[in-house]
Amino acid sequence: MNPLTISPAHLKRLRALCLALPGTTEKEAWGDPTWRVRDKMFAMQKGNYSGGRPSLWVKAAPGEPAFMVEAEPARFFIPPYLGHRGWVGVYLDSSADWDELARLVAASFALIAGPRTASLARGARGASAPRVGTRRRGAAARKPASPPTARSSRRA
Repeated sequence: MNPLTISPAHLKRLRALCLALPGTTEKEAWGDPTWRVRDKMFAMQKGNYSGGRPSLWVKAAPGEPAFMVEAEPARFFIPPYLGHRGWVGVYLDSSADWDELARLVAASFALIAGPRTASLARGARGASAPRVGTRRRGAAARKPASPPTARSSRRA
């Protein structure tokens, strides 16, 4: 593992945020801690090299990374390698807003995990979690799908 630039207390808190979500695991990748659901990465702690700034990289909804960076470039950045895929980085070396980090982690989890797993996370934490991709409309959303019927074979 790379030598950590993040404080042990911040890493412990970050781990607690990520591992509290259902079905998550921690896996070292590229020498840094990453958090995954169904082996899909939803968060990673980066900046662990000499002179590096500790940061958290998460997936964000379309358009949000650019908006976040434009609004607060001292706190947010577009990370290399994953930035073009909708990821955003947040620096952790200044005073971290842990409520905001929890929201960013939960939103990233919801985008990566999918609606069913994300709904489990909302149920565990209450209605305050983001509702990404879980809205259903109409009667079809309330009725279970009927099982397929066997095709009748006709003999001529």
